[in-house]
Amino acid sequence: MGNEQDWARAAGRMAGKWLPKAKQTGDLAKKYAPTARQSGLFVRHVVPAVLKPLHSLWHEILGFAFLVFAFIGAWKLWRSQGTLQPLQFVLVLIFVVVMASYGISSIRKSRRITRS
Repeated sequence: MGNEQDWARAAGRMAGKWLPKAKQTGDLAKKYAPTARQSGLFVRHVVPAVLKPLHSLWHEILGFAFLVFAFIGAWKLWRSQGTLQPLQFVLVLIFVVVMASYGISSIRKSRRITRS
């Protein structure tokens, strides 16, 4: 008994001896069918109730991250008001506006998800 097939055959023979004949013919499926149905109902009702707050939390975290990026860009503009070149100033300003708008829209979407 050295290879895997021999071990599998031996395990199958032992399992056949341990289970009564009535349970081998499908009684196990009938016995556990109500449990499977109840599990399906549980998953169908609980998963949406868990996913909705997680979806809202995801948007709040993203909104916070985008607002932090916008704050960092605005801080750069504030700290170096006269030393930035015009092109650099415009690029940082566009960055701040885009990040702030993404942050605000993400937080607003989070609020919409929470209310629905």
